[in-house]
Amino acid sequence: MKPDVKLSILLGDKGGRVYSIVPSATVYDAIAMMAEKGIGALLVMEEGRLLGIISERDYTRKVILLGRHSQETHVEEIMTRDVVTASPAHTVEEAMRIMTECRIRHLPIVVDDGVVTGVLSIGDLVKWTISAQEETIAHLTNYIAGSYGMSR
Repeated sequence: MKPDVKLSILLGDKGGRVYSIVPSATVYDAIAMMAEKGIGALLVMEEGRLLGIISERDYTRKVILLGRHSQETHVEEIMTRDVVTASPAHTVEEAMRIMTECRIRHLPIVVDDGVVTGVLSIGDLVKWTISAQEETIAHLTNYIAGSYGMSR
């Protein structure tokens, strides 16, 4: 397994599609978009700038548990403003460490000029890790089978 693989490689495989919503949208609109796209978080952006992130966790903790109404609450009222990001040059191992230490599930990937190039979820990193482990196992199995075949 190669934990030093750059996030740019994962984004290339996944595609750089970024789903976002404006801060003035309602939480209901954000949750509906997440459901439609099958995702757990949306970037909150305006004029190409990353302002925050809203997740299903924000919805449950800041709307449902507080008795607020999603059709009356705006994204900007509950979004996480201090967004943890990574660059395409970060490695898978670094991204996993960042996400674990910061207790986050979605990591926007941002280049030096502040442009968001994609978002990776913890699920994306786990999927890549499992795939890399399976590839390593297959290589080792082929190597061992080849070695045993030659010695007979």
